[in-house]
Amino acid sequence: MGTMLQTIVTVLLLLMLLLIIIFVFFLFKPWRFFFSQRFLSSIKGELERPLVTDEEDANASPLNQINELPRDYDLEGACYPTEAHFRSPRTHGQGLVHKQRVQNLSVPPTIHLAGDALVVDVISDPSSDDVDLGQTLRLSTAQLAQFQKQGTPNFRNDRLQDLVQWNISDQRSCLTLEVISGPSRGLLCSVQSTNSSRLPLTLGRVSPSDLLIKDSEVSGKHAMIKWNLDKMKWELVDMGSLNGTLLNSKPINHPDTESRNWGNPMSLANGDIITLGTTSKVMVHITSQTQHHIPFGVGMASDPMAMRRGGKRFPMEDVCYYQWPLPGLNQFGLFGVCDGHGGDGAAKSASKLFPEVIASILSDSSRRERVLSLGDASDILRDAFSQTEAHMNHHYEGCTATVLLVWTDGEENFFAQCANVGDSTCIMSLNGKQIKMTEDHKITNYSERLRIEETGEPLKEGETRLYGINLARMLGDKFLKQQDTRFSSEPYISDVVHIDQASKAFAILASDGLWDVISVKKAIQLVLQFVFSPAQMKEKCHSERENIAEKAASLLLNEAKTLRTKDNTCVIFLDFDIFNKFSCKVES
Repeated sequence: MGTMLQTIVTVLLLLMLLLIIIFVFFLFKPWRFFFSQRFLSSIKGELERPLVTDEEDANASPLNQINELPRDYDLEGACYPTEAHFRSPRTHGQGLVHKQRVQNLSVPPTIHLAGDALVVDVISDPSSDDVDLGQTLRLSTAQLAQFQKQGTPNFRNDRLQDLVQWNISDQRSCLTLEVISGPSRGLLCSVQSTNSSRLPLTLGRVSPSDLLIKDSEVSGKHAMIKWNLDKMKWELVDMGSLNGTLLNSKPINHPDTESRNWGNPMSLANGDIITLGTTSKVMVHITSQTQHHIPFGVGMASDPMAMRRGGKRFPMEDVCYYQWPLPGLNQFGLFGVCDGHGGDGAAKSASKLFPEVIASILSDSSRRERVLSLGDASDILRDAFSQTEAHMNHHYEGCTATVLLVWTDGEENFFAQCANVGDSTCIMSLNGKQIKMTEDHKITNYSERLRIEETGEPLKEGETRLYGINLARMLGDKFLKQQDTRFSSEPYISDVVHIDQASKAFAILASDGLWDVISVKKAIQLVLQFVFSPAQMKEKCHSERENIAEKAASLLLNEAKTLRTKDNTCVIFLDFDIFNKFSCKVES
């Protein structure tokens, strides 16, 4: 009996102890340490390890550097003169970096939005340190509140005073995101409102985010952008990020950052600035489809390849841009690539100047009519290089320059002529025939060594560089040209290529980052296998032609990545197979 009583007492004590343990367990909620961070992160594919920064480190972040950023990138793929430039492909004659269009704009020449083109700046920040993908740097409440209060109003005002606001009046709208500050500065991402397969667009630190930002203050899944068909607007929503999201310096995340609840959707407009954390800022570019389109497909792609040199970051000095039509010249358009050295200043200036200079030259009706009647623009291109070089004031920076002038005779026929200095190459394929539109001006090239020999100062045996540069022709570098007359800015000018209604033609313009690892023959084969495959030809009949061109540009860029190119790379692809629409009508 005593033993039974003792057993009952023991059981009661154990039950009481168990109840106390359960009470303490729920009181202190130890599971929050697992579910709020590592455990939930593993479930979502997002590993976030909160870190706390010293206030001194937070103050040292590049907040105050924003006002010093160049205001280049403007369109969805266009490039600005003061920055690395990219233009969007097709709306009203603008250039686009991956897949966008631009509408007709009326902008003062000083903005480099002349005519219908916008320029885009692609920049990489070499000073930023790498961070682990699985690591989210969490700011203290005081630091976050201070940053949200301070914001960056001056930056937005300074930046937007040169931008043009577009009204979205068509069902098809194009959105381009450009990272303008932070560790991933220079990244671009574009999408159309009609491309439901790519929407919504996600911004975050880990895959499969559409805009992958390698910033320790950015959450794995930080924010999302969707197209609101009812309102005909792009909308941004914070996805419960740790450090919050600002839209034009105002917080849009849920007030309780601990809850990880999503914020309310906020409408986006062209020129808006999205801030993720404190250092990563994203410029919003929005364009709408208009009545005027580039009559052929245009695609652009670029990558600074910032992790290719032993894991070290280096700046993006390539600039891609285009403008169609040129201001006041509905029959002419310009496409170009500049590869800077010693900095990106010369490349930015050249990409801004070329469209303005060529438009100015062709504004002379007699010279314009001469080009149209003779089908040759050699004099125009030669003068354009001379005037551009004269306007550039870069003594210690230089760049290659490759420009392709395209014009139409008004009867559905096109003409293309190229001019270049340096080693950014343009090739064309016309009915299966390979045409190289440029000439490399490396000192190791035989033709260039002959030109230098004619100056009376031939190169020494085995000499492959002059003053550390492997190019003998470039724009800028005024100091070197004063020291050595063997340097030149005289361009090589190609023959004119005539593209008629029956032609199957395309062109590739790219910096040497592509050609260092891919031969001209291989590039053409890749495009032929992709663009002119039965599947893609069918898609041309049922979707936007620029989609194919953008895919082709991305294909070439990705191939360069796969082959581990070690240089900045930008690609422009032009698909002149414009008459597929007639065959589509016949087939239907």
